Parts: sequence; structure tokens; C-alpha cells
Amino acid sequence: MGNLLNADLTVLVNFTNPNKKVSVYFSPMYIDAYYGGTLIATTYIEPLTARKQHSMLVNVHMVASQVRLGLLESQRLKKQLESNRAGFEIKGYFRARANFGSLLRYSYKLHGDCTVVFSIPPDGVMVGRKCKTRH
Repeated sequence: MGNLLNADLTVLVNFTNPNKKVSVYFSPMYIDAYYGGTLIATTYIEPLTARKQHSMLVNVHMVASQVRLGLLESQRLKKQLESNRAGFEIKGYFRARANFGSLLRYSYKLHGDCTVVFSIPPDGVMVGRKCKTRH
């Protein structure tokens, strides 16, 4: 294995609006995938609206092609693959906006941060995750 990473990641992103009175509009949305400190893939998600007390699932597909890893990251990935696991970090950045009638709008930025662990390729599946969202 060289120092170049090829990866095909598909994650299901959950957008939940627990509010009983207003819908929430999410935009713009970017999802980044990292291995160690190296950005390996990024994607844009079209704006969407989560209605009152609803959840929406968005399928996000990212491809990393010939991404150069540092020597230490490459060695760490090799050790992880030998133990049938590989860990990645998925970060999301987006703005949420809620309208309270025609006069009051509330807008805030959200940052999602997940550490995910996949079994080894070619048919790797997620075997662990730890996520947090902050604004």
C-alpha cells in the first residue's frame, strides 16, 4: 500500500426538526470527510426543509481518489486495516433558519462532527460511530 488513498464513502445524514410549531430550512450544507488530519472528500447538499416534528434522511456519497496521506497516517491506516477496521471523521457545516410568522426569523449555524468506524473494504459497513452537533 502506497501513500495514496482511494475511498468510496456513503453515509446517511439525518436532519431532524423536533419543533412542534415551525419548519426549519437548512442551507447551505457541506459535508467533509477526513482521514486523520487530511481532507479526503467534500460534497454539497442541496437546501431542504424539515417540516414540524419530522426527520429527513439524505444519502451522501463521497469519493476520495488518489489523496496523498502522510507517512504516519499511511502507517496508521495500514494498522487499522490489519485489525479489520478503519476510522474516519465526517464533518458537516450548515445554517438552519426558522420563520416565526412573517416578522421574526431565527437563523443559526450548526456544525456536525462524527467519528465513524467502518469494517474493511470491499464491502465495509459502519461498525461504530460517535456524533455531536453544536451551534
